[in-house]
Amino acid sequence: MIQTFYCGVFIVSVICSVIYIFMWHRHFDVNFTMIFTLVPIACLGYLLLCKSESLGEAISAIKIIYLSGCFLQLFIVLNIFGLCQIEINKWVRTALFIISLILYAPILNIGYDDSFYKEISFEIKDGNGIVLKEYGIWHTVVYTAFFVFFAVGMTAVVYSWTKKKQVPRTIISLLVLPYAICILSYFVLKQLISKIELIPLGYVIAEIIYLIIAYRVNLYDISDTVIDSMVKEQGIGYVSFDFKNRYLGSNDTAKHLVPELKYTAADELFGYKPAQRKIRHFLDSFKANPEKNTFIYTVQWDNADDDRIYNVKVNYLYDNDRKRGYIVTFTDDTANQKYIRLLDRYNEDLCREVENKTQHITEMHDNLIMSLAMMVESRDNSTGGHIKRTSEGVRILIEEIIKENKLPLTEEFCRDVIKAAPMHDLGKINVDDAVLRKPGRFTDEEYEKMKHHAEEGARVIHKILLQTDDELFKQIAENVAHYHHERWDGSGYPTGLSGEQIPLEARIMAVADVYDALVSKRVYKEAFGFEKADRIIMEGMGSQFDPALRNAYVNARPRLEEYYLGLEDKK
Repeated sequence: MIQTFYCGVFIVSVICSVIYIFMWHRHFDVNFTMIFTLVPIACLGYLLLCKSESLGEAISAIKIIYLSGCFLQLFIVLNIFGLCQIEINKWVRTALFIISLILYAPILNIGYDDSFYKEISFEIKDGNGIVLKEYGIWHTVVYTAFFVFFAVGMTAVVYSWTKKKQVPRTIISLLVLPYAICILSYFVLKQLISKIELIPLGYVIAEIIYLIIAYRVNLYDISDTVIDSMVKEQGIGYVSFDFKNRYLGSNDTAKHLVPELKYTAADELFGYKPAQRKIRHFLDSFKANPEKNTFIYTVQWDNADDDRIYNVKVNYLYDNDRKRGYIVTFTDDTANQKYIRLLDRYNEDLCREVENKTQHITEMHDNLIMSLAMMVESRDNSTGGHIKRTSEGVRILIEEIIKENKLPLTEEFCRDVIKAAPMHDLGKINVDDAVLRKPGRFTDEEYEKMKHHAEEGARVIHKILLQTDDELFKQIAENVAHYHHERWDGSGYPTGLSGEQIPLEARIMAVADVYDALVSKRVYKEAFGFEKADRIIMEGMGSQFDPALRNAYVNARPRLEEYYLGLEDKK
C-alpha cells in the first residue's frame, strides 16, 4: 500500500513534468525548469527508500531525496524573485548556489560520519524499508537553512504584494501555496500520519500549482506576447547581424522575402553578393546615421498582383542592456503603399512634371559629379583622360560579361557601374599636390599617402550622394571608389578584402583601371604595348583580378585595343 502511494506520486510528478515540457516556452525562467526536474527526482528518492532492502540502498535513496530538497529550496526562491520582478545580483545568485552545495556536501557522507545522522539503522516492516535514525548537528543546520529560504521567499511575496503593483495578484497568491503545502505536509500532517511521508505529495501538489503559474505567467509578459502575436499574424520578418556584418539568423518570413538568406551560413560575412547588397546598404546607412533607419523594400513575384512592399527598419540588437549587433525588421506596408499609388493616379500630370524636373536635376547632378571628377583629374599630371578611358573600358567589359551570361547582372546594376566608373578616383581631391603632381615614382611614404584616396573617395561620394533616392547607385559608387585597389588574393588596399568579399563592381573596375594604367603613358613610364599589357593582366587573373572575369576580358580585348588605337588616331 505504501509503495503504491509513492509509486503513484512519482508517476504523477513525471506526468506534470511532461506537461510542462509540452507547454514549455523559450521565455520561461530557467528556475521553472529546475523545479520540474527536481520534484520527480525527489519523488523517485522516496519510492526507492520505501523499496530498499538494505541500509546501503536506503542511504543512497536518502541522498537522492536531499539532493532535490537542498536545491529545490534555492530554485523556488529564485523563481519567486523572478516572478515578483525583484532583481538579484549574479554574485548573490552564485553565493546562494554555493550555500546549497555546502548544505548538501555532508549528506554525501551519511554512513561515514555522524554529522548529519548520529546513528542510522535499517529494517523492513510489512515489506517496506524503514530507516531509523538519530539526527546530528548538520541536520539541524540544513533544516534551519530551509526555514531561512522559506522566510526569504515569503518576505519577497509580501513585499511584492504591498509595493509591486505591476506584479499580478493572481501570481503572488499562487506563489504562497506551494510553500504552505510543503510546510503543512512536513510539520503538521507528518505528526498525524507517521507511517508515511507526505512531503512527496506536497511536492506534487506544488508542481501542479507551478503548472498553473507557468500557464499564466507568459500572458503577463507583454513584450513576449505582443512580439509573438505580431510575428504570427502580420508576417513580420527579422534578420540579425553582429557588428562585423556577420549573419546571425532570421525567421521564416525574412527568408521568404530575401531567399538568399536560406543559403547564408551563420557567421558568414553578409552583403558582398549582389542579392545581399540592398540589405547591406540598409546596414551601412544606419551606421552612417542611426536616425535614418527606415527604408522601402519591394518584393516582386511572377504574378505582379502578388508584389509586396515592405517598410524596413534597422535598429541595434540588444542582449539585455548591451548592444550586440543590428536587427533588420520587415513590415508589410503593401496596403498603405497601394493606397498611396491610387491617390497618385489622380495627380499623373503633376507626377509627370515632377519626373521631368527630377530627371533634369539628376542630369545636372551627374554633370556636376563628372565635372568634379574631371577637376580632380586635372590636378594629376600623369593620368590625363584616365576617367573617360576607364569608363569606356568598364562599359566594354560589362557588355562582354552580359554576352557571356555567367554572372547574374541586372540592367540596373550594369547601368550604375558604368555611371559610377568616372568617380572611382574622386578621393584624390584630398591628396596633397606635392604627391599627386610629382613628376616621377612615389617614395614609400608618398605611396602610403596616395593609397588613402580609396577610402577618401568612398567618404566623399557618400557625402555627395547622401540625399539621393537611388540607394543602389550610391552603394555601387562608394564600392567602386573604396575597393577598386583590392586584390583577389587579399594583398590589396585599403582593407585587404579577398575573393568575393570584394564587391563585383570594384572587381570589374580594377581590370579596366589597371589596363588603362598599363597601355597609357605616365610621367614615370612609357605606355606598354597591348601584348605586354595583356600578358600582365592574364598573369594577374586569380591573384590580382577575379578569375571569373578572365573570359570576359579575353573577349573584350579586341574592342579595348580598337578603342585605344582610335584614341591614338585622334591625336
